Amino acid sequence: MNQLSKKQQDILDFIERYMDENTWPPTVREIQVALKISSTSVVDYNLDALETKKKITRKQGKSRAIELVERRRSTSEFVPFLGTIAAGQPIPVRKDEDPEDQMEVPSYLFKGRPGPDVFALRVKGESMIDALIADGDIVLIRSTETAETGETVAVWLEAEGETTLKKWFPEPQHNRIRLQPANSTMQPIYTTMDNARVKGKLVGVIRGMI
Repeated sequence: MNQLSKKQQDILDFIERYMDENTWPPTVREIQVALKISSTSVVDYNLDALETKKKITRKQGKSRAIELVERRRSTSEFVPFLGTIAAGQPIPVRKDEDPEDQMEVPSYLFKGRPGPDVFALRVKGESMIDALIADGDIVLIRSTETAETGETVAVWLEAEGETTLKKWFPEPQHNRIRLQPANSTMQPIYTTMDNARVKGKLVGVIRGMI
């Protein structure tokens, strides 16, 4: 019987999403953590079932040993790639805001189509590593001029002519904005409320695009 159980289908779907994003397969432990499965032995049991049902193959003795027998073609979308954004100290942005390129991204990163207001930026710096945004990652930003407290945003600093990726914390009682890094070793940036302009909200991350 080749019908998959719900858990087996969830594992297979996760493997495909993971490989779309990273190109290499996940480990058993990564599958367990991502899907909140009780133990790695339960993951192994279901991987054995997927192998028996000819959905995957595995090579013995390797941690990333999963191969998909028939990989579904992921749909993708193209969004403008606008250069680099700082996840550290702010860095200048190009005065020319025309997209330098179009970037192909997996459709599953969006709810529906991304729309014309989504663009991509390459991250420079390590101030957002605790939010799983590392140096060299690509962030997908949806254009907006407003943000809720605590959201991760692309912020334009008017006086400095610079942009940065941080968490947004207005402090109107002090007439300032706190731009908070997600890195316990780094200090926040404080700026006046009229100097900081939200340019967009984070909607997705593509790992390791260096």
